[in-house]
Amino acid sequence: MEQLLTINQISRRSGVAASALRYYEERGLIASERAGSGHRRFPRWVLRRIAFIVFAQRLGMSLEEVGAELARLPSDHVPTGQDWSQLSQRWTHRIDERINELKRLKIGLTECISCGCLSLERCQLVNPDDRASRLGPGPRYWVGKGG
Repeated sequence: MEQLLTINQISRRSGVAASALRYYEERGLIASERAGSGHRRFPRWVLRRIAFIVFAQRLGMSLEEVGAELARLPSDHVPTGQDWSQLSQRWTHRIDERINELKRLKIGLTECISCGCLSLERCQLVNPDDRASRLGPGPRYWVGKGG
């Protein structure tokens, strides 16, 4: 029989607050069993799911997206390393997109903002004749809606 861990043990081991763990459980991302006292008890393997949730959120995924990904894991057995590997392989494209966006923002920060003018209205390099104003408010070239 697998050892079950308390919510405090899971919280300490995962680095995730107990309140967040309860929220994840409400959302169906993790599951616990109830002891006779009514306290939550988690199987040790739930730590992998929590690590996945934390990682996915750092990539900018919503909890809905995380739930959809976790739903791809087998429900008839504890996910294996291969199961997790197959799940994470689908993320390669998303991670590459995020890296490219961050590189683009870094270039913009270095080349545009550091020039000193800080004006998309006057900047003849990035925004001649204030073309960006036709695209809507905000930094249109840096939110992927223009340029």
